Amino acid sequence: MPNTKVTSQDVARAAGVSQPTVSRVFTPGVKVSAALEDKVKTAARELGYRPNTLARSLITGQSMTIGLIVAYLDNPFYTEALEKLSKTLKERGYNIMIFMAANHASDVDGVVHDLLDHQVDGIILASVSASSALTERLLEEAVPLILFNRGHSDKTLSSVTSANHAGGKKVAEFLVAGGHERIAHISGWQGASTGFDRCEGLKEGLADHGLTPHAIVDGLFSREAAAAAARGLFSGGPAPDAIFVGNDHMAFAVIEVLRNELGLEPGKDVSIVGYDDVAMSAWSTFELTTVRQPANRMVDAVVEQLIAQIEGNAPDARHIEIDGPLIIRGSARIPKGWSA
Repeated sequence: MPNTKVTSQDVARAAGVSQPTVSRVFTPGVKVSAALEDKVKTAARELGYRPNTLARSLITGQSMTIGLIVAYLDNPFYTEALEKLSKTLKERGYNIMIFMAANHASDVDGVVHDLLDHQVDGIILASVSASSALTERLLEEAVPLILFNRGHSDKTLSSVTSANHAGGKKVAEFLVAGGHERIAHISGWQGASTGFDRCEGLKEGLADHGLTPHAIVDGLFSREAAAAAARGLFSGGPAPDAIFVGNDHMAFAVIEVLRNELGLEPGKDVSIVGYDDVAMSAWSTFELTTVRQPANRMVDAVVEQLIAQIEGNAPDARHIEIDGPLIIRGSARIPKGWSA
Protein backbone atom coordinates (compact mmCIF):
# COMPACT_ATOMS: atom_id res chain seq x y z
CA MET A 1 0.00 0.00 0.00
CA PRO A 2 1.47 3.42 -0.94
CA ASN A 3 2.37 5.74 1.93
CA THR A 4 -0.11 8.61 1.47
CA LYS A 5 0.85 11.82 3.24
CA VAL A 6 -1.80 13.18 5.58
CA THR A 7 -2.80 16.74 4.71
CA SER A 8 -4.48 19.54 6.60
CA GLN A 9 -7.60 18.89 4.52
CA ASP A 10 -7.69 15.33 5.92
CA VAL A 11 -7.48 16.70 9.45
CA ALA A 12 -10.21 19.24 8.71
CA ARG A 13 -12.59 16.51 7.49
CA ALA A 14 -11.83 14.28 10.52
CA ALA A 15 -12.34 17.15 12.97
CA GLY A 16 -15.40 18.56 11.19
CA VAL A 17 -13.83 21.98 10.68
CA SER A 18 -12.52 24.03 7.78
CA GLN A 19 -8.94 23.77 6.49
CA PRO A 20 -8.18 27.40 7.46
CA THR A 21 -9.20 26.50 11.03
CA VAL A 22 -6.61 23.70 11.04
CA SER A 23 -4.01 26.20 9.81
CA ARG A 24 -4.90 28.63 12.59
CA VAL A 25 -4.55 25.91 15.23
CA PHE A 26 -1.03 25.11 14.05
CA THR A 27 0.08 28.71 13.54
CA PRO A 28 2.10 29.98 16.53
CA GLY A 29 0.64 33.04 18.19
CA VAL A 30 -2.86 32.65 16.70
CA LYS A 31 -5.48 32.26 19.42
CA VAL A 32 -8.27 29.70 19.12
CA SER A 33 -10.58 28.27 21.74
CA ALA A 34 -9.24 25.47 23.90
CA ALA A 35 -12.05 23.15 22.80
CA LEU A 36 -11.38 23.77 19.11
CA GLU A 37 -7.63 23.33 19.55
CA ASP A 38 -8.15 20.03 21.37
CA LYS A 39 -10.55 18.80 18.67
CA VAL A 40 -8.16 19.58 15.82
CA LYS A 41 -5.03 18.29 17.53
CA THR A 42 -6.77 15.06 18.54
CA ALA A 43 -7.72 14.43 14.90
CA ALA A 44 -4.19 15.32 13.78
CA ARG A 45 -2.65 12.95 16.29
CA GLU A 46 -4.93 10.08 15.28
CA LEU A 47 -4.15 10.59 11.60
CA GLY A 48 -0.42 11.11 12.17
CA TYR A 49 -0.47 14.62 10.72
CA ARG A 50 2.50 16.96 11.01
CA PRO A 51 2.21 20.58 9.85
CA ASN A 52 4.54 21.59 7.01
CA THR A 53 6.57 24.39 8.60
CA LEU A 54 8.59 24.92 5.42
CA ALA A 55 5.46 25.55 3.37
CA ARG A 56 4.13 27.89 6.05
CA SER A 57 7.37 29.88 6.05
CA LEU A 58 7.16 30.30 2.28
CA ILE A 59 3.64 31.66 2.62
CA THR A 60 4.23 33.93 5.62
CA GLY A 61 7.82 34.92 4.86
CA GLN A 62 8.82 33.86 8.37
CA SER A 63 10.77 30.76 9.40
CA MET A 64 9.72 31.14 13.06
CA THR A 65 13.35 30.41 13.90
CA ILE A 66 15.75 32.55 15.94
CA GLY A 67 19.51 32.16 15.57
CA LEU A 68 21.62 32.22 18.73
CA ILE A 69 25.39 32.67 18.54
CA VAL A 70 27.40 31.90 21.66
CA ALA A 71 31.16 31.67 22.22
CA TYR A 72 31.14 28.97 24.88
CA LEU A 73 28.78 26.85 26.94
CA ASP A 74 31.20 25.69 29.65
CA ASN A 75 30.14 28.71 31.72
CA PRO A 76 27.03 27.47 33.60
CA PHE A 77 25.38 30.88 33.27
CA TYR A 78 24.98 30.39 29.52
CA THR A 79 23.66 26.85 29.75
CA GLU A 80 21.05 28.03 32.26
CA ALA A 81 20.20 31.11 30.18
CA LEU A 82 19.97 29.01 27.00
CA GLU A 83 17.38 26.75 28.60
CA LYS A 84 15.33 29.80 29.60
CA LEU A 85 15.71 31.37 26.14
CA SER A 86 14.60 28.20 24.37
CA LYS A 87 11.56 27.79 26.64
CA THR A 88 10.49 31.43 26.38
CA LEU A 89 10.85 31.53 22.59
CA LYS A 90 8.95 28.25 22.29
CA GLU A 91 6.08 29.79 24.23
CA ARG A 92 6.02 32.56 21.63
CA GLY A 93 6.00 30.08 18.74
CA TYR A 94 9.68 30.28 17.80
CA ASN A 95 12.36 27.62 17.55
CA ILE A 96 16.01 28.32 18.31
CA MET A 97 19.04 27.43 16.19
CA ILE A 98 22.35 27.47 18.08
CA PHE A 99 25.72 28.22 16.50
CA MET A 100 29.09 28.34 18.25
CA ALA A 101 31.67 30.98 17.33
CA ALA A 102 35.08 31.98 18.62
CA ASN A 103 35.00 35.31 20.42
CA HIS A 104 36.28 37.50 17.61
CA ALA A 105 34.36 39.43 15.01
CA SER A 106 35.60 37.61 11.89
CA ASP A 107 34.38 34.22 13.14
CA VAL A 108 31.07 35.68 14.30
CA ASP A 109 30.57 37.33 10.90
CA GLY A 110 30.96 33.97 9.16
CA VAL A 111 28.46 32.29 11.45
CA VAL A 112 25.92 35.07 10.94
CA HIS A 113 26.21 34.60 7.18
CA ASP A 114 25.34 30.92 7.72
CA LEU A 115 22.32 31.92 9.81
CA LEU A 116 21.15 34.29 7.07
CA ASP A 117 21.29 31.35 4.65
CA HIS A 118 18.91 29.52 7.01
CA GLN A 119 16.45 32.43 6.74
CA VAL A 120 16.23 33.05 10.49
CA ASP A 121 13.79 35.74 11.59
CA GLY A 122 16.19 37.28 14.12
CA ILE A 123 19.60 36.83 15.72
CA ILE A 124 20.76 36.92 19.34
CA LEU A 125 24.47 37.39 20.02
CA ALA A 126 25.42 36.05 23.46
CA SER A 127 28.93 36.71 24.80
CA VAL A 128 30.27 37.56 21.34
CA SER A 129 30.94 40.73 19.34
CA ALA A 130 29.99 41.73 15.81
CA SER A 131 31.89 43.86 13.32
CA SER A 132 30.48 47.12 12.02
CA ALA A 133 30.42 45.66 8.49
CA LEU A 134 28.21 42.84 9.69
CA THR A 135 25.78 45.08 11.52
CA GLU A 136 25.49 47.22 8.38
CA ARG A 137 24.61 44.13 6.32
CA LEU A 138 21.99 43.03 8.84
CA LEU A 139 20.51 46.51 8.72
CA GLU A 140 20.38 46.35 4.91
CA GLU A 141 18.66 42.95 5.00
CA ALA A 142 16.31 44.04 7.81
CA VAL A 143 17.28 41.12 10.04
CA PRO A 144 16.66 42.00 13.72
CA LEU A 145 19.68 41.62 16.01
CA ILE A 146 20.03 41.95 19.77
CA LEU A 147 22.99 41.49 22.12
CA PHE A 148 22.56 39.36 25.22
CA ASN A 149 24.91 39.93 28.18
CA ARG A 150 27.21 42.05 26.03
CA GLY A 151 27.28 45.72 25.16
CA HIS A 152 28.62 47.29 21.97
CA SER A 153 30.18 50.57 20.95
CA ASP A 154 27.56 50.86 18.18
CA LYS A 155 24.64 52.35 20.09
CA THR A 156 22.23 51.60 17.24
CA LEU A 157 22.26 47.97 18.41
CA SER A 158 19.84 46.89 21.12
CA SER A 159 21.31 45.07 24.11
CA VAL A 160 20.27 43.51 27.39
CA THR A 161 22.80 43.10 30.20
CA SER A 162 22.87 42.97 33.95
CA ALA A 163 23.84 46.21 35.68
CA ASN A 164 27.51 45.24 35.59
CA HIS A 165 29.03 48.52 36.76
CA ALA A 166 26.59 48.76 39.66
CA GLY A 167 27.30 45.12 40.51
CA GLY A 168 31.03 45.82 40.78
CA LYS A 169 30.31 48.73 43.12
CA LYS A 170 28.14 46.50 45.32
CA VAL A 171 31.03 44.09 45.72
CA ALA A 172 33.36 46.93 46.72
CA GLU A 173 30.90 48.21 49.33
CA PHE A 174 30.45 44.72 50.76
CA LEU A 175 34.16 43.93 51.00
CA VAL A 176 35.10 47.33 52.46
CA ALA A 177 32.30 46.97 55.04
CA GLY A 178 33.84 43.62 55.97
CA GLY A 179 37.12 45.33 56.87
CA HIS A 180 39.13 44.20 53.84
CA GLU A 181 41.95 46.43 52.66
CA ARG A 182 43.85 44.33 50.11
CA ILE A 183 41.08 43.64 47.61
CA ALA A 184 42.23 41.99 44.39
CA HIS A 185 40.23 41.44 41.23
CA ILE A 186 40.47 38.52 38.82
CA SER A 187 38.43 40.15 36.10
CA GLY A 188 36.48 38.88 33.17
CA TRP A 189 38.03 39.49 29.75
CA GLN A 190 38.68 43.22 29.51
CA GLY A 191 37.89 43.20 25.81
CA ALA A 192 34.26 42.51 26.72
CA SER A 193 31.91 45.15 28.11
CA THR A 194 30.79 42.78 30.88
CA GLY A 195 34.29 42.21 32.22
CA PHE A 196 35.29 45.85 31.77
CA ASP A 197 32.20 47.33 33.43
CA ARG A 198 32.38 45.03 36.48
CA CYS A 199 36.04 45.98 36.93
CA GLU A 200 35.30 49.70 36.61
CA GLY A 201 32.48 49.42 39.11
CA LEU A 202 34.78 47.77 41.63
CA LYS A 203 37.45 50.44 41.17
CA GLU A 204 34.93 53.25 41.56
CA GLY A 205 33.45 51.66 44.67
CA LEU A 206 36.88 51.29 46.25
CA ALA A 207 37.82 54.85 45.32
CA ASP A 208 34.77 56.07 47.24
CA HIS A 209 36.56 54.74 50.35
CA GLY A 210 40.02 55.98 49.42
CA LEU A 211 41.18 52.53 48.26
CA THR A 212 42.62 51.11 45.06
CA PRO A 213 42.63 47.45 43.99
CA HIS A 214 45.44 45.40 45.53
CA ALA A 215 45.89 43.83 42.08
CA ILE A 216 43.90 43.35 38.88
CA VAL A 217 44.50 40.29 36.68
CA ASP A 218 42.56 39.59 33.51
CA GLY A 219 41.08 36.12 33.95
CA LEU A 220 39.71 36.08 30.38
CA PHE A 221 36.51 34.36 31.61
CA SER A 222 38.65 31.20 31.68
CA ARG A 223 38.90 28.70 34.55
CA GLU A 224 42.54 27.97 33.68
CA ALA A 225 43.50 31.65 33.55
CA ALA A 226 41.66 32.35 36.82
CA ALA A 227 43.41 29.44 38.57
CA ALA A 228 46.80 30.70 37.37
CA ALA A 229 45.92 34.22 38.54
CA ALA A 230 45.02 32.91 42.00
CA ARG A 231 48.37 31.12 42.29
CA GLY A 232 50.15 34.30 41.22
CA LEU A 233 48.38 36.47 43.78
CA PHE A 234 49.67 34.26 46.61
CA SER A 235 53.13 33.53 45.21
CA GLY A 236 55.02 36.35 46.94
CA GLY A 237 54.63 39.69 48.67
CA PRO A 238 51.52 40.76 50.56
CA ALA A 239 48.62 38.48 49.68
CA PRO A 240 45.10 39.79 49.12
CA ASP A 241 42.60 39.44 51.93
CA ALA A 242 39.71 39.39 49.44
CA ILE A 243 39.25 38.59 45.75
CA PHE A 244 36.39 39.67 43.53
CA VAL A 245 36.25 37.20 40.63
CA GLY A 246 34.56 38.34 37.40
CA ASN A 247 32.15 35.41 37.16
CA ASP A 248 31.20 32.29 39.13
CA HIS A 249 32.75 29.96 36.56
CA MET A 250 36.17 31.43 37.36
CA ALA A 251 35.43 31.78 41.07
CA PHE A 252 34.93 28.01 41.42
CA ALA A 253 38.43 27.47 40.00
CA VAL A 254 39.87 30.06 42.41
CA ILE A 255 38.22 28.37 45.40
CA GLU A 256 39.62 25.00 44.31
CA VAL A 257 43.15 26.41 44.08
CA LEU A 258 42.89 28.09 47.49
CA ARG A 259 41.67 24.96 49.23
CA ASN A 260 43.45 22.17 47.41
CA GLU A 261 46.79 23.80 46.63
CA LEU A 262 47.28 26.63 49.12
CA GLY A 263 45.46 25.29 52.18
CA LEU A 264 43.32 28.43 52.55
CA GLU A 265 39.64 28.43 53.42
CA PRO A 266 37.36 30.93 51.62
CA GLY A 267 35.37 32.99 54.09
CA LYS A 268 37.97 32.56 56.83
CA ASP A 269 41.46 33.11 55.44
CA VAL A 270 40.39 35.10 52.39
CA SER A 271 37.03 36.31 51.09
CA ILE A 272 35.87 35.33 47.60
CA VAL A 273 33.01 36.99 45.73
CA GLY A 274 31.78 35.98 42.27
CA TYR A 275 29.26 37.22 39.72
CA ASP A 276 26.25 35.37 38.16
CA ASP A 277 24.71 33.26 40.96
CA VAL A 278 24.51 30.07 38.89
CA ALA A 279 22.97 27.04 40.59
CA MET A 280 26.36 25.65 41.66
CA SER A 281 27.02 28.77 43.72
CA ALA A 282 24.65 27.53 46.40
CA TRP A 283 26.28 24.10 46.63
CA SER A 284 27.85 23.40 50.02
CA THR A 285 31.15 22.81 48.22
CA PHE A 286 31.34 26.48 47.26
CA GLU A 287 28.78 28.55 49.26
CA LEU A 288 29.76 31.39 46.97
CA THR A 289 28.84 34.98 47.76
CA THR A 290 28.01 36.45 44.38
CA VAL A 291 26.12 39.11 42.46
CA ARG A 292 23.06 37.59 40.84
CA GLN A 293 22.54 38.09 37.13
CA PRO A 294 18.72 38.08 36.85
CA ALA A 295 18.67 35.62 33.94
CA ASN A 296 14.88 35.24 33.83
CA ARG A 297 14.29 38.97 33.51
CA MET A 298 17.17 39.35 31.06
CA VAL A 299 15.78 36.58 28.84
CA ASP A 300 12.27 38.08 28.96
CA ALA A 301 13.66 41.47 27.95
CA VAL A 302 15.67 39.98 25.06
CA VAL A 303 12.69 38.05 23.71
CA GLU A 304 10.32 41.03 23.99
CA GLN A 305 12.80 43.31 22.24
CA LEU A 306 13.59 40.87 19.45
CA ILE A 307 9.98 39.94 18.68
CA ALA A 308 9.04 43.62 18.69
CA GLN A 309 11.73 44.16 16.05
CA ILE A 310 10.51 41.18 14.01
CA GLU A 311 6.94 42.46 14.12
CA GLY A 312 8.01 46.00 13.27
CA ASN A 313 6.86 47.40 16.61
CA ALA A 314 10.24 48.21 18.15
CA PRO A 315 11.23 51.78 19.00
CA ASP A 316 14.81 52.96 18.50
CA ALA A 317 17.59 50.78 19.88
CA ARG A 318 17.30 50.17 23.61
CA HIS A 319 20.09 49.38 26.05
CA ILE A 320 18.56 47.62 29.02
CA GLU A 321 20.49 47.03 32.24
CA ILE A 322 18.80 44.86 34.83
CA ASP A 323 19.97 45.14 38.41
CA GLY A 324 20.54 42.06 40.55
CA PRO A 325 21.17 41.63 44.29
CA LEU A 326 24.31 40.54 46.09
CA ILE A 327 23.66 37.02 47.40
CA ILE A 328 25.60 36.53 50.63
CA ARG A 329 26.86 33.06 51.50
CA GLY A 330 29.85 31.59 53.29
CA SER A 331 32.75 32.26 50.92
CA ALA A 332 33.25 35.81 52.21
CA ARG A 333 33.38 37.47 55.61
CA ILE A 334 29.98 38.94 56.43
CA PRO A 335 30.16 42.53 57.74
CA LYS A 336 28.33 43.49 60.90
CA GLY A 337 24.77 44.46 60.13
CA TRP A 338 24.70 42.43 56.92
CA SER A 339 22.88 39.11 56.75
CA ALA A 340 23.11 36.07 54.52
